Amino acid sequence: MRYIAIGLVSIWSCSFLAATAHSETVTDHYKTVINSTPYQVEVCTNQTVRNDTTGDMIVGGLIGGLIGNQIGKGGGKNAATGIGALTGAIIANDKNAGSKNQRVCRIETRYNESQVTVYSHSIASFNYNGRSYSLSFKK
Repeated sequence: MRYIAIGLVSIWSCSFLAATAHSETVTDHYKTVINSTPYQVEVCTNQTVRNDTTGDMIVGGLIGGLIGNQIGKGGGKNAATGIGALTGAIIANDKNAGSKNQRVCRIETRYNESQVTVYSHSIASFNYNGRSYSLSFKK
């Protein structure tokens, strides 16, 4: 019951205000919104890529280590194996070092944009008892 009484008072106040207000205007306001729609494209470029010599270095190191192990005698056997492995890895790396041109492709997300003008809000302006008032609202 209390809410009904408040509602009636509010309606009566608005009716009284509207009946006595002067110079009433309602202005609608709009804003520009940008809509973005994603899409994907494949982008390919030519790039210089260094040759991968990891596998060659491992094989060269193993072969060099075996050869060094066969050559070394006594206490120098471990040193000869290590030097042979290191030398084999270096030779394999140098033999296959370099670079090549390679086509590299990747998927990129891009966006189509479009502008749309949409309703933002309205402002009601009026005068009451010699004073100016405005009220912002959404329809």
